[in-house]
Amino acid sequence: MRGPRGRARYALGLAATAAALVVVAAVAVTIGPADIRVSDVVASVAGHLGLPAAELSPLTDSIVWQLRLPRVLTAAAVGAGLALSGAVMQSVTRNPLADPYLLGLSSGASLGAVAVLLLGLGVVLPLAAFLGALAALVASLAIARAGGAITPGRAVLAGLAIAQLAGAATSFVIFWSAKGDSYREILNWLLGSLAGSDWSTAAISASALAVVGTAILLAAPRLDAFTFGDTAAASLGIDVSATRWTLLTGVALLTGAMVAVSGAIGFVGLVLPHVVRSISGPTHRRMLPLAALAGALFLVVADTLARTVFDPRELPVGIITAVIGVPVFVALFTRRRGASWG
Repeated sequence: MRGPRGRARYALGLAATAAALVVVAAVAVTIGPADIRVSDVVASVAGHLGLPAAELSPLTDSIVWQLRLPRVLTAAAVGAGLALSGAVMQSVTRNPLADPYLLGLSSGASLGAVAVLLLGLGVVLPLAAFLGALAALVASLAIARAGGAITPGRAVLAGLAIAQLAGAATSFVIFWSAKGDSYREILNWLLGSLAGSDWSTAAISASALAVVGTAILLAAPRLDAFTFGDTAAASLGIDVSATRWTLLTGVALLTGAMVAVSGAIGFVGLVLPHVVRSISGPTHRRMLPLAALAGALFLVVADTLARTVFDPRELPVGIITAVIGVPVFVALFTRRRGASWG
């Protein structure tokens, strides 16, 4: 991805992905039982921003502004956040199969969410899921630290142990306490769902993306150094241990916020970083922004399919991301057969 041709290709890919995201998001708001046009979406947004706009009926404006737009924006923010988190995890752990949930974050969030759902405290679900994800991170890093300096291998193994423990605890809680309709509510959350999105979930996910995502983008040069290993990074003057702790904590904060509003949506953080590298190259300064845009676009499309393919029934979006993500991952793996996944 060097030279004028490579830079032009990257700029074109970035601009095309950004444009596609805007168009697809606008169209996604129009899809549903109610007859809504893109012009209605533009008019509703303009009206609420205090700009001159065509007059809409209260019902149309409510459908756009209160129901569909917050969900589309939440999907975009969650997709971008998971893609960024996955890219960082793959770099910091030097594991091409890493995803945002590698350190047990998803399992910890699931345990917290299921606990409050069964207690009838759904209103605090985002907070419980977020705290569960952070608790899983602290436990994983504490176990990895107990054996000496935190290395990618120790972090991965510790994360797997915590994920299994939290998963077992979640299954026990469900088996012991879940009754009636609570099973469906829990299953929807565990498979990932954006059905309950509103402006509060959009604000949580967008704020986390803006704050933590910006910090991750600024850390792109350090992520490049991790590509060549700890020794190479240290030779460039980077405090390897402190940087790894900071980046992992940032990923936990970002992933925890996303899982808190959407549940555990798989394959976004695993597949998208690999997909965009074919356009951006391995340099994180270029790869991270494109990964965020691609993740946002992917999840907006997946969520739109989840709520419309079997209308009036709605699928958990995690099913759609798996159905799309698995073939894409297999195709990437097959194309790179014989090449390093590092």
